[in-house]
Amino acid sequence: MKKVLVLCTGNSCRSIIAEALINSYVDGVKAYSSGVKASLYVNELAVRVLKEEGIWSDKYYSKKLEEVLHIDFDLIVTVCDNAKESCPMFPKKTEVMHIGFEDPDGKDIAEFRKTVKEIKERLLPKIKERYNVA
Repeated sequence: MKKVLVLCTGNSCRSIIAEALINSYVDGVKAYSSGVKASLYVNELAVRVLKEEGIWSDKYYSKKLEEVLHIDFDLIVTVCDNAKESCPMFPKKTEVMHIGFEDPDGKDIAEFRKTVKEIKERLLPKIKERYNVA
């Protein structure tokens, strides 16, 4: 099982949405998410779109980076420029991929649905291709 960390600034929207989508739609990959400066809450509209997808779980929550540093990740995906610029060093040399998504925080539900669609179209295929999985 490959382990992927989705990293953003607050870990309240994009990274949690990506974590849930990867865990639900990419075989052989376990995703985690974290924030460089975690907000420690999940945006209610992120929860709503994941419920619409039928993939919301209470196991998804906003995490500080320290909570996942002990995991040997195969890949770190940064989903915002701030996380890309401040991506920390991990104990194991880990590949980092950047695929930026506009932050839907503070916007309406349509922007969150757009984020789900973009993650499905841009991120999931890259991870499936990288690990040759369905």
